[in-house]
Amino acid sequence: MSWMYTLSGLLVGLIVGITGVGGGSLMTPLLVLLFGVSPATAVGTDLLYASLTKSLGGWVHGRRGTVDWRVVGLLALGSLPASVVTIVLFKYLALDEKTLRSLVTSVLSVALLLTATALLLKDWIKKVARRQDGTVYELHHRYLPAATIATGVVVGALVTISSVGAGVLGTVALLFLYPRMSAVKVVGTDIVHAVPLTAIAGMGHLAMGTVDFILLGSLLLGSLPGIYIGSHLSAKVPEKVLRPLLAIMLLIIGIKMVLY
Repeated sequence: MSWMYTLSGLLVGLIVGITGVGGGSLMTPLLVLLFGVSPATAVGTDLLYASLTKSLGGWVHGRRGTVDWRVVGLLALGSLPASVVTIVLFKYLALDEKTLRSLVTSVLSVALLLTATALLLKDWIKKVARRQDGTVYELHHRYLPAATIATGVVVGALVTISSVGAGVLGTVALLFLYPRMSAVKVVGTDIVHAVPLTAIAGMGHLAMGTVDFILLGSLLLGSLPGIYIGSHLSAKVPEKVLRPLLAIMLLIIGIKMVLY
């Protein structure tokens, strides 16, 4: 079975390398629907998987200077406490396996449907943020820090419960809040913010006993070369074709998770 996990990691890694999205939103439901891994274990394992794979991307963006560290700090100010509080609530409520399974599956379904919608509307959001005369719609600078922290809170809770949201949803939120930020800096900022978030959420799941290290190793064995190959193919494969296909795939998976 481990070679199947490795192959899945390779395929998901290729998609992530080409499009920059699809890690948690593809890997977690794949583990649940295809391999029958319990939703909580799939989420916990995927969070540590994401923290390790995103660390490399974050390091590259940091060296290139394509990270807005102030925005990373504001997002983390909301997301990291939200993640810790979510884990503490899990421990305090001591949910039985059936209830935890139902909660994780429900939140995962919503997160997948939101991610698919965000992927489809990403270009439209960019257009809406810019007027015809070249100026942009943007939030008053007085409210921007609070709005960024609030975004972090929502993303932090969502990621901790479902492992989905740090990528596409975080990117779309940044496009709304910071329309003047360059596309590459939006991606870099989002990736760097996701590293500590997924690490803390993953450690929380580890404390709850919902991490499978053998599964984690098998996934990394395939995904790391997959991401490397995909990043080199990204210039040759049109993202405008792949993104709608990925969005439709996530919509179908999201609906299947609703019925799961």
